[in-house]
Amino acid sequence: MTGWRRKGTDTLGRRRGSAVSPGPEHRIAALALAALTFVAGLIGMANLFVDGTLHQGATRTSYTAAMAACLAAAVALAVRQRIGRWQTFGLVLLVEVVYVIVVLSISEPAQATPLMLLFPSFVAAWFLGTWMLGATMLATVVACTVALEHTYDGILTIAVQVAISAGALNTAAFGVHVLRRRVQRLLEATQALSHQDPLTGLANRRFLLEQAPRVWRQARREGSRVAAMVLDLDHFKQLNDAHGHAAGDAVLRAVATSLSATVRPSDVLARTGGEELIVLGLVSDAAEAHRLAERLRAAVRTSRTAEGHAATASIGIALARPVDGEDAGDAMWRLVDRADGAMYAAKQAGRDRVAAVVPRQRGGRFADSTPPNGHATGGAA
Repeated sequence: MTGWRRKGTDTLGRRRGSAVSPGPEHRIAALALAALTFVAGLIGMANLFVDGTLHQGATRTSYTAAMAACLAAAVALAVRQRIGRWQTFGLVLLVEVVYVIVVLSISEPAQATPLMLLFPSFVAAWFLGTWMLGATMLATVVACTVALEHTYDGILTIAVQVAISAGALNTAAFGVHVLRRRVQRLLEATQALSHQDPLTGLANRRFLLEQAPRVWRQARREGSRVAAMVLDLDHFKQLNDAHGHAAGDAVLRAVATSLSATVRPSDVLARTGGEELIVLGLVSDAAEAHRLAERLRAAVRTSRTAEGHAATASIGIALARPVDGEDAGDAMWRLVDRADGAMYAAKQAGRDRVAAVVPRQRGGRFADSTPPNGHATGGAA
């Protein structure tokens, strides 16, 4: 449980670190922002060819530069196909500044309605954090003030119009922001439930499968071996029959707590069904895998429920050296099947012990093989 939560936190941290992260759905969002910004720039450029729309002189030059900045930002975003939180913040502020330049450049400021700020307001509300949203809301007030002071006379009238326009924009943006945070929390909770065993809080079979590509990539990068350890609680059916399923559930939770405190942070600990658990991790050799399995066996043996019920576990180990081109998910299940066979060897050898798939020498290098009976070590049940 501890190991699984740590990985979940890292994942969330990476997601929170950028407004739009890599991925198909996020690339679509980044490209959509690029398209909207590009269209806005093109529409703005069209005003350069309509007589009487813009003031002449320096304001026209500033207007041209502002539209060119929109087009350049859109092209850069389309090429990169992702955008970070700070880049999104900069894009929103750029659009706010462009709006002010438009108001100061066109002959009829009334045509530059504050509704043009809906785009940056909603982008900020959906993609940015709270303090960045607050900064953009303040920028919206400033932009509306600059725009409306050229349209209305009198400080009071301008103040009222700014309050109405900026207030409506910021209220809508804040509402979208609250809705987005609520949706994000629900999605994260749903994802956690889809990856979590409800009884023990450990990762489940689905999460284990999703982690296989990461483990295989890391093993190839580091030149390590992948170790699969299958743990099966001994005499668990008898425990349920003698003391009831509630006692069995309590034992599973106690074992899960002990194992979570024992596995390494990089290991994946999952419950795949019934009283069977799997640990997937990287090791340098079989001896390291055996030492870890013995620690797991001891952790199970020392776990206790509040009522004093306890259990032991038979553990099977299998190792593999990942190769390029293989499907990580299929390779993982083949490795787990081999570890499962070794676990049954541990059962046959007396339970509460560790059995490993014994390596054999082949062509000067060790290659894993699965003998009919794995080599078992450990105490008697």
